[in-house]
Amino acid sequence: MTSSPIKIVVYEDNPDLRESLSVLLKGSVGFELAGAFINCENVEAQMREFKPDVVLMDIDMPVANGLKGLRAIKKMAPNVNVLMFTVFDDNEHIFDAICSGAVGYLLKRTPPTKLLEAIYDAHHGGAPMTSSIARKVLQMLPQQQPRVAENVSYKLTERETEILNLLVKGNSYKMIADKCGITMDTVRSHIKKIYDKLHVHSQTEAVAKAIHENIV
Repeated sequence: MTSSPIKIVVYEDNPDLRESLSVLLKGSVGFELAGAFINCENVEAQMREFKPDVVLMDIDMPVANGLKGLRAIKKMAPNVNVLMFTVFDDNEHIFDAICSGAVGYLLKRTPPTKLLEAIYDAHHGGAPMTSSIARKVLQMLPQQQPRVAENVSYKLTERETEILNLLVKGNSYKMIADKCGITMDTVRSHIKKIYDKLHVHSQTEAVAKAIHENIV
């Protein structure tokens, strides 16, 4: 049985980039472009009409910008995964986007293949970020004293520890599957178990906890 393509709505005010993204998504197997718009002025109506799985969201747009659109989407359709795609790499924009519910944050220099991989990861529970953005996110998290290893044990298996270590190093689900010689479904299954054992709900939280507590 063939899985349904990932339905995507794009918000991007640059007409050339919007067209390039549209061509990329229309021509890629497993992806379906539902709509591409210049701003978020009609975002509520567009979410109701197109019911996307993933929204690719620029920030700096006329009339209604991406942060406003992100907040509107998360209020009316919290299950939609919003992936920021922007030139802004300053802490304020990153912090606002993550706190408002974005599942990932990519800079526009991201290569097309990496962008498609990030959309796939976002749809399947990941939190894709450009590596420089991920570092800034970790730096913004409250600094905690690492726990002494013998005082806490999350009972991760050898495979789960290996996968968590690869997540910390910025590997995508596909890269982890390739390096471990397992399927994407198996990777997702392991990551779900890692989240449960670490008592976290996202990749960013898992990576932050792994670093702060010296788990890997």
